[in-house]
Amino acid sequence: MQISRRKFFKVCAGGMAGTSVAMLGFAPATALAAPREYKLLRAKESRQTCTYCSVSCGMLMYSTGTPSNTISGHTATNTRSKLFHIEGDPDHPISRGALCPKGAGALDFVNSESRTLYPEYRAPGSDKWERISWQDAIKRIARLMKDDRDANFVEKNAEGNIVNRWTTTGIMTASAISNEAALLTHKWIRMLGMLPVCNQANT
Repeated sequence: MQISRRKFFKVCAGGMAGTSVAMLGFAPATALAAPREYKLLRAKESRQTCTYCSVSCGMLMYSTGTPSNTISGHTATNTRSKLFHIEGDPDHPISRGALCPKGAGALDFVNSESRTLYPEYRAPGSDKWERISWQDAIKRIARLMKDDRDANFVEKNAEGNIVNRWTTTGIMTASAISNEAALLTHKWIRMLGMLPVCNQANT
């Protein structure tokens, strides 16, 4: 093996330094055995309801990189918040800390590179989706609902009875909403006369 004079002195100096450190009690095994900091110590804790089914299990979601964390007093700057841990909420009255595989695996869904984060629109005949604003998306949905209701609203049936129904558009609500939000949603759609309704009822 070819070795220069400079490299020879570097190797000797490194060996002597390593031996001296080990003699002082700083051996690698000892360093690795030292207790590590709890990974959730500086994380922001948020409570959430699992969105997969109507059981509505409670979640504890932990993220880092938040501008301010009032729980731990930790402050991070020039960082982007990212979810890194999910577990069941032991104080939740429904699940008592349990999560099914889908709920426990929601971390991968949230951090997926293919997750859709913004509303998109594909025009008739087009082969691509275009990103639009939330305001434009809500306005378009409201416009289409209004046009469809005006064209298909049934005030009376064949027997002449007043029915005030709208059957050409339906709605499906998810399990993540609260009882209060579900009640308001049902009042709103019944007020419009909408009949096709699917609801993932929760607590």
